[in-house]
Amino acid sequence: MRKMVLSVMSMAVLALAGCGSSTSSQTEEGAASASSTAAAAASSVSGTITVRGPIQPSPNAQLVINLVDVSSAQAGAAPVASKMVASGATFPYSFELSFKPGEINPADLYVVKAILTDGARHYAMPIQAPVLTKGNKNQATIELVAEQTPAEKDLADFNALIKQIGGMKVTTGTKLDPNASRGWQVFRQNGETKVIRELVDYGDKGFTSTDFAYRNGAPWAAVQQKKASKDAKPSSIERASWTENGMVVMHEQQSGDKTGPLDADDANSLRQQAQTIYNLAGGNKKK
Repeated sequence: MRKMVLSVMSMAVLALAGCGSSTSSQTEEGAASASSTAAAAASSVSGTITVRGPIQPSPNAQLVINLVDVSSAQAGAAPVASKMVASGATFPYSFELSFKPGEINPADLYVVKAILTDGARHYAMPIQAPVLTKGNKNQATIELVAEQTPAEKDLADFNALIKQIGGMKVTTGTKLDPNASRGWQVFRQNGETKVIRELVDYGDKGFTSTDFAYRNGAPWAAVQQKKASKDAKPSSIERASWTENGMVVMHEQQSGDKTGPLDADDANSLRQQAQTIYNLAGGNKKK
């Protein structure tokens, strides 16, 4: 009799467990169905965009906000909704993107992408902002971070290279010109000229100290200090860099604590100086 009672109780427990599993499954299916229904019925997404860090965009920055289907089958498709702010966006920036109900496929994945550009500077989204489907809401909080400009990257790479010249092979040379006394150090790695440091004394017309950097045998970057004499403090510092085909990337001039753009002719003059001393110092020849 006792065995029979236990058997009946066991069957009851199993029956209840089955009901619980069925109820849980139905609940999940209901939630997924509700989410799909909500996504299909949605007509807008909204949110806030902030810019993290000290480098904030200028009033001339351009902001583009897109609602994009990033499912593999929709790669390259036009945005579902888009908004552009040509200039004058202030941050935090609140936005709303509207679209027609039913344009959203509940099986696809949608994200909001914010594209902020300010001249040569771009701002990136470290984290994606999914919305609408896959359990995501129709609101997004977006954070943007400033990336290095091409000029800033060149300067950072140049400074890193200068720190490495102590481990390179060094050769020296001198040349006496009619109006100047010239000396240089060539820093090579595996026979390739990486940096040439040139010192030019123009007598009562001043003194220049220049680090020229090269990539694949072509001038890449230069930083030139102009002084009244060898031991004087720099009156100005000119910085420039170029692409392999000679297009100017970095072009800035510093005088005291003020920094401004370097004239294009002056930037091109630095490149010509870099090529002249490269040829004079023997290029990539192993000496």
